[in-house]
Amino acid sequence: MSDAKSNLLLFFDRPSEPCFMQKGEEKAVFDLPDHYYPDKYKDVTSTLSNRFGEDAGRTIPVRNIALPNLSLPMELPYNAQFSLFIEKHRVMAGKLIDIFMGMRDVEDLTSVCSYCQLRINPYMFNYCLSVAILHRRDTRGLNIPTFAETFPDKFVDPKVFRRARETTSVEQPGARMPINIPVNYTASNLEPEQRVAYFREDIGINLHHWHWHLVYPFDSSDRNIVNKDRRGELFYYMHQQIIARYTMERLCNNLGFVRRFNNFREPIEEGYFPKLDSQVASRAWPPRFAGTTITDINRPVDQIRSELTDLETWRDRFIRAIETNTVTLPNGRTIQLDEERGIDIIGNMMESSIISPNRPYYGDLHNMGHVFISYSHDPDNRHLESFGVMGDSATAMRDPVFYRWHAYIDDMFNMYKSNLPPYGDDRLDFPGIRVSGVGIEGRAGNNVLSTRWELSAVDLSRGLDFSPRGSVQARFTHLQHDEFNYVIEVNNTTGQSAMGTVRIFLAPTLDDKGAALSLEAQRRLMVELDKFTTPLKPGNNTVRRRSLDSSVTIPYERTFRNQTARPGDPGSTAAEEFDFCGCGWPHHMLIPKGTQQGYPVVLFVMISNWNEDRIEQDLVGACNDAASYCGIRDRKYPDRRAMGFPFDRPLSAPSLTDFLRPNMNIRPLNIRFNDVTVPRGQQG
Repeated sequence: MSDAKSNLLLFFDRPSEPCFMQKGEEKAVFDLPDHYYPDKYKDVTSTLSNRFGEDAGRTIPVRNIALPNLSLPMELPYNAQFSLFIEKHRVMAGKLIDIFMGMRDVEDLTSVCSYCQLRINPYMFNYCLSVAILHRRDTRGLNIPTFAETFPDKFVDPKVFRRARETTSVEQPGARMPINIPVNYTASNLEPEQRVAYFREDIGINLHHWHWHLVYPFDSSDRNIVNKDRRGELFYYMHQQIIARYTMERLCNNLGFVRRFNNFREPIEEGYFPKLDSQVASRAWPPRFAGTTITDINRPVDQIRSELTDLETWRDRFIRAIETNTVTLPNGRTIQLDEERGIDIIGNMMESSIISPNRPYYGDLHNMGHVFISYSHDPDNRHLESFGVMGDSATAMRDPVFYRWHAYIDDMFNMYKSNLPPYGDDRLDFPGIRVSGVGIEGRAGNNVLSTRWELSAVDLSRGLDFSPRGSVQARFTHLQHDEFNYVIEVNNTTGQSAMGTVRIFLAPTLDDKGAALSLEAQRRLMVELDKFTTPLKPGNNTVRRRSLDSSVTIPYERTFRNQTARPGDPGSTAAEEFDFCGCGWPHHMLIPKGTQQGYPVVLFVMISNWNEDRIEQDLVGACNDAASYCGIRDRKYPDRRAMGFPFDRPLSAPSLTDFLRPNMNIRPLNIRFNDVTVPRGQQG
């Protein structure tokens, strides 16, 4: 990796410390032009340069360039919170992204970043630089540090930082003991929602949600950055899958289905106390008390003035568009929501961005729903409080109301899908291909999935702004499952070789009362576990697939990857396995928790015709192993079918068994939870 390129990653090291201080393991120092220093440092410029440069491992000369107009991004106070859901913040971030994208080369980008890092809000700077690195051609192959490394305050109990400060002061770097992050520290067992806190507050899940919105930004003057292939549909599908997964977790824990937040004027029954402190804003994240009601927002400091009726108006216009199957354009004309692009158009309207077909009319329903909820504790800024966790894509999934809001959003998408005709045999069948048997093999036995707790560690030192430096390991407990193999028996009677797309889903079989789920309810709870292509020779075939190879997930090492462990140069063979954009569901959360007696689920396997599924394109790089939820960077979504096919629309059958075609099969499974905690690397 060229030094010029790798220097950009140093801006993610201790992001709230000035870039003229030593960065990274090699103690690199940016040598800034004198006028790059903020006014408060102007009188001591030479002193600072000498102080931090004397024992620097490497000095990085910063090119003196004509700086762009940064007045708009600098309007966000340095010590404020930053939210992509707030329009003012999105506009400021879009401008900064454009500036970073417009730099002529990496050296100029480094130069403007060194100026911005001393002045721009760290959260916004981190986000905009990350987007630029992901999308600039000359920064391809750079792996952005995980947000948990850079800003651990968004993921970790603040007591950990006090303990870390004590540890770094007393213990030598090589002898520091790991710090334990407490389990279920946000509420007691008196709160029923705490039974699924392990899901909501999982670091990997929240990193996935943050990184997805990083890969699919809202605003930029370069439409190509926003207007990615099937972006709106992917917004729908990724969040729909989150709701399905969360519902399964609730059913495993004797909680009911997610209750839709569909009446904006009713109190939100659930409270949430996040127990997080912001190291940048230097204050605790505000709680939301049980029974809070969202109201009109009037916050001049955030340039937000919006009435609750706005949400209701936008909702009604969405429903009208779905009922009439048409969308009104700004010029008064209409476009049809056809079967191929309708869901993508609705998704782009719902997550309002520059590619929404009529942003002024259909508004900003999804984003402003987050904003209204996140400001419900202080809607008029009388207490000078910032937004709650629902206002930040890195923290929103911690709050129970996130799932209530998105379940309602998903209902509107499903309303559109329900208007489409059920798939016929011409779409469902694969003539000559018969799936004669499916099952799994694992440590717990055939057709049994086993889960447990696992104790893992993450290094927080990159995001800690106190001395002395050195590794600070934090141990946290998360759900884990034993790995397993899918075993699929297929008979190819066509007399010639064929290529098939294997689609694997998992769904519950019982509701919260123990009664059998209707097919419609089961359809909406189908969780995609994997999707892959396989050759099928004439006659009998046994297809085996490791759970580790899921098209939905990225492994633990990528969710919590350590950049210093990255081998080789970007694009090299040695680095291929490490190179990845970081978007993907955490593999340790692939399988629901289950129960100690065994939670009944059904495994569904379908093989469709690859010739009808395939997208003609070259797959470059390694950013393609979590394509089901994240797509493929700079490429088309690698499946011609609708996302979630064949369960993305209602089924014309009374039961799942009746729905099966010869190229499909099911297998009842049990998920057995073992209530033990095993250190990472050991078997359960």
